[in-house]
Amino acid sequence: MERGRPAGGRIAVIRSKWLLLVLRLIVGGVFVWAGALKIADPLEFAQSIKNYQFFPHELIFFIAIILPWVEVLGGGFLILGIFKRSSAVLIALLLVGFIGLVGLALLRGIDTSCGCFGRFSRKADFSLILADGLLLFFSLSILRGQVLKREAMARRKAGSPPKKIR
Repeated sequence: MERGRPAGGRIAVIRSKWLLLVLRLIVGGVFVWAGALKIADPLEFAQSIKNYQFFPHELIFFIAIILPWVEVLGGGFLILGIFKRSSAVLIALLLVGFIGLVGLALLRGIDTSCGCFGRFSRKADFSLILADGLLLFFSLSILRGQVLKREAMARRKAGSPPKKIR
């Protein structure tokens, strides 16, 4: 048996629809809140982006205007249960980008605020990477739950018996 996997080579998956709903509300709420705070003060968010010393100057304000709306829409869709798979993928990709950006800033010795929650932001450090990693796990769990739900629906339509869960 492989380490971290149950017998049979399957990855453990969260299947409870209520737990997946709670995860959707948590992840969606965090992204709606973070995006709304950035929308309220795009100049402050643009400064936070600039502090990472990664993006070309010409793109910083564009990112500061667009990214918060992407966060609000992705989070809102997760909360409302609309486009759950697409929203989970979008948020997971954003989180991978955020984790990479913070990690790169730490490796380069850049001491900055994360810019995550506007003026309520905290320092970009390893604990932020861990928090984003947890949100990433939640997002991937939501995505996996949606994929399994779609597969089960397809099997029912095809008339094949449901897979046994061990």
